[in-house]
Amino acid sequence: MIETVFEPDQVAPDAHVAIKTEILVIGAGQAGLSSAYHLKRRGLAQGKGFIILDRNPEPGGAWQHRWPSLTLSTVNRIHDLPGMKFADAVEKQSDTVQAAVAVPQYFAAYEEAFELPVFRPVNVKVVCERGGRLRVETDRGNFSARGLINATGTWETPYIPDYPGKDRFKGRQLHTRDYRTADEFVDQHVVIVGGGISAIQLLNEISGVTTTTWVTRHEPRFRQGPFDEEAGRKAVALVEERVRAGLPPNSVVSVTGLPVTPAIEAMRARGVLERLPMFSEITEDGVRWADGTQLTADVILWCTGFRGSLDHLAPLMLREPGGGITMTGRLATQVARDPRIHLVGYGPSASTIGANRAGSAAATGLMSYLEL
Repeated sequence: MIETVFEPDQVAPDAHVAIKTEILVIGAGQAGLSSAYHLKRRGLAQGKGFIILDRNPEPGGAWQHRWPSLTLSTVNRIHDLPGMKFADAVEKQSDTVQAAVAVPQYFAAYEEAFELPVFRPVNVKVVCERGGRLRVETDRGNFSARGLINATGTWETPYIPDYPGKDRFKGRQLHTRDYRTADEFVDQHVVIVGGGISAIQLLNEISGVTTTTWVTRHEPRFRQGPFDEEAGRKAVALVEERVRAGLPPNSVVSVTGLPVTPAIEAMRARGVLERLPMFSEITEDGVRWADGTQLTADVILWCTGFRGSLDHLAPLMLREPGGGITMTGRLATQVARDPRIHLVGYGPSASTIGANRAGSAAATGLMSYLEL
C-alpha cells in the first residue's frame, strides 16, 4: 500500500494509494465540526495533521434531512458551535424558518470562517487495522491515519423494534426519519410508537389532521420546571456512567423526562396524550395487545429512536459482549479497547451541547495520546 501526503481537494481514486494524515474526523455535524475546531486551535494543520470526511453533499449534518415542520421554534435548542454564535452567522429570521434550512446555513458559515474544508460527499465503508495505523476505505478512495475521531451520529441508523407480525401488516410503516408532513395521513388512523420528544412533536401534528393512538413501552415521565444546567449535568452523568461500564447508552428522554410545554398542555386538553401500553403483536390490519384487545390502523409510525452509526468500525471489534462500547477519558469519548479512537456524539455527548464539550475533550485527549 502506497501512502501519499494530502493535498487540498485531493481524493485517492486508486485502491493502492492512501491519503496519509495524523487524525481523521468522520462526520461534519455538530460534534465533528467542534472536534475539527479544537484540533486546529491546538495547532494541528489541516491535511497532514487532520482531514474531515462527511457523507452529506452539503454542510448541515443530519439537520438538512429533518422534516419541514421542524422549525426554529420547535427544536429543543440549536447550541452554538465553539467560536461562533448561531445568531452571528445566520441572519435574524422568524421562528417559523425550517431548521433544515437555518442550521445548514450556520454550519456552512462556520466551515468557511474557520477554514475547515470538508471532503464531501464521502461515504466511509470500513475502518480496519493496517500496520499500526487505521486504514479508512471510502467510496472516493482510501485514507491512512494514526487516530480517529468518529462523529457519525445516529441519523443513518434508525431503530425499529422487531415485533411479531411486523412483516404481515398491510398498512404503511415508517420511522421518524421518513416523516415529512402530517397531511399525508389525512383520513387514516395512525399508531404512533415512542415516548421521546420527536414522538410528542409528531403526535401533536398528526392528531391535528386525523385520528391517532399513542403507544409507549414505558409510562411517560413528564418533567415540571426548567431543565437547567444542574439537571443537564445529572442527566449526562447517568448516561456517562453506563458507557464507562460498557453498556449501551439509554435514550435521552429516559434520563431527562419530557418537558411540560404549552404545546403539551394543549395536547392534554385535546385528549391526545391518552397513552396505551405497548402492543404485543402486529396483525394484518392493525395491532393486538396481550389481553386480546385489537385496534385497526392504517399507519404505524415508529418514533423509536436511533442507534449509533458505527457499523464501519466493526472490524476493530470495539464492542463488548452485551453490545456496548466501554468508554474512558475525561468526558468518556475515548474507546477503552482502542485509545486511538474517540467517539463524539455518542452516549453522554449525543446532545448538541454535549457534542461541543466532547469535541474539545476528544481533540485534546487524542493529540496527547498520539504525542502531537
